[in-house]
Amino acid sequence: MITSKVWYITGASQGLGLNLVKKLLENGYRVAATSRDAHTLSKAVGLIDRNRFLPLAVDLNNLDCIDESIQQTLAAFGRIDVVVNNAGYGMTGNLEETAEQDIRNIFNVNVLATIDVVKSVLPVMRSQRSGYIINIGSVAGFVGAPGWSVYSATKAAVAAFSEVIALDVKEFGIKVTVAEPSGFRTGFLTKNSLALLAPKIEGYEAVKNTQDRYLSANGQQPGDPDRAAEIFMELAESAEPPMHLFLGNDAYNRASKKLSEMSAELQQWKSTTIGADFK
Repeated sequence: MITSKVWYITGASQGLGLNLVKKLLENGYRVAATSRDAHTLSKAVGLIDRNRFLPLAVDLNNLDCIDESIQQTLAAFGRIDVVVNNAGYGMTGNLEETAEQDIRNIFNVNVLATIDVVKSVLPVMRSQRSGYIINIGSVAGFVGAPGWSVYSATKAAVAAFSEVIALDVKEFGIKVTVAEPSGFRTGFLTKNSLALLAPKIEGYEAVKNTQDRYLSANGQQPGDPDRAAEIFMELAESAEPPMHLFLGNDAYNRASKKLSEMSAELQQWKSTTIGADFK
């Protein structure tokens, strides 16, 4: 009898999601995984085992489709213990030249889809009185870089959402972590995962230089996606997983630097801050 935890993972046909699915299956877990194309997902995973692996074609911009995939997972496995909201993509460019629809599109995938998946699975976890949600954010949601304003805004939203929903569902035994990686050696900087908007306006040198630096690092990122998958499995077995988990040395350094700067600025402007109240 299979008694391992059931994982539900979005955006699983490539990147961290795919590595996680493979690692979970290697370790005997049951996995429901979503992609826009279930056949492509199955081919990428390379395992045909309906007892442990359920590939799902899901339009994450359609709440009914998400709900249906949750019900399919329950029909196949009977429960959902861990949800990983991994679906998303990057966008770099200057704001002036970014089309309104492009902004809405990335918010739909990176933010609204995450919220909708959590909304859909909460009744299941609440009924179980247990569950664990891992939302994949980014260090860019805490410490952004030139040219990544819209992407950083989506990941900051994911972090804020995760923090508050964790407070809302704690009484039901449901835990939440937002994972905030720096550069990992996945396909994130390729055309399938990155909307690259090259600036045409004169200037914006910081944006152009940062784009060149990031793109030149493709395939050389220090983050190990297999190690990230192992860490997620360890988190799911932890009695007290962290609310925030930065992943990668670069993420740690950038977050530490910003926290120090924020603390210093907070103290510098303390009198102005507290002076805003009625006297």
